[in-house]
Amino acid sequence: MDGAYIRVEDSGTTIPLRGDVTTVGRGRSVDVHLADPSVSRLHAEIICRGPYAYVTDLGLSRNGTRVNGRLVARRVLEDGDVLTFGSARCRVFGLTTEELAAEVELRRPAAPELTRRELDVVTSLCRPALSDEAFVAPATAREIAADLVVTEAAVKQHLLRLYQKFRIPEGANRRVRLANEVVALGMVRPMPLAERSALAEAAAPPVPPAPVPLH
Repeated sequence: MDGAYIRVEDSGTTIPLRGDVTTVGRGRSVDVHLADPSVSRLHAEIICRGPYAYVTDLGLSRNGTRVNGRLVARRVLEDGDVLTFGSARCRVFGLTTEELAAEVELRRPAAPELTRRELDVVTSLCRPALSDEAFVAPATAREIAADLVVTEAAVKQHLLRLYQKFRIPEGANRRVRLANEVVALGMVRPMPLAERSALAEAAAPPVPPAPVPLH
């Protein structure tokens, strides 16, 4: 196969890498579909920049992404590297080989300063993904508005400013990309199990009292 490509080890399937972003996950619409239950619906991206490529773990999976056995957030790839998404193993081929790229791991930028309301918005945005074991989509603008008791238009304005602050380019899955960056920077964290259980109990409808038998 000409050009860079990824091979799924279990099936032997080969998929050429896109010229910009190749998505990896268990979802139906990703470029590299992995049926393994340990893989999130949208687990990682492989991004090509000229002759180079790097993998980015999208941060919302609890099972992580590894390169040659090492857990990574974002890392430059070399020809023949073994990528493990959850428990699913793949290998990449057709990449430029340079000694300088061998041990390079890209660092995430520092978190931008947020207003109190912007922090409320990103917390609400990420809450669905952080409260479940597997990846789920971040909250919509309407869901955030209901959660924060504000208008949907106000939420959309906050999101536009957040896209600029986090340098999230226009395109598909923009909310997902913002949530990924927020989680990866450690600005919001998974809710402890005990706290999740308490919230679930608080949200559950009250149990009506048992009827008193008539004599």
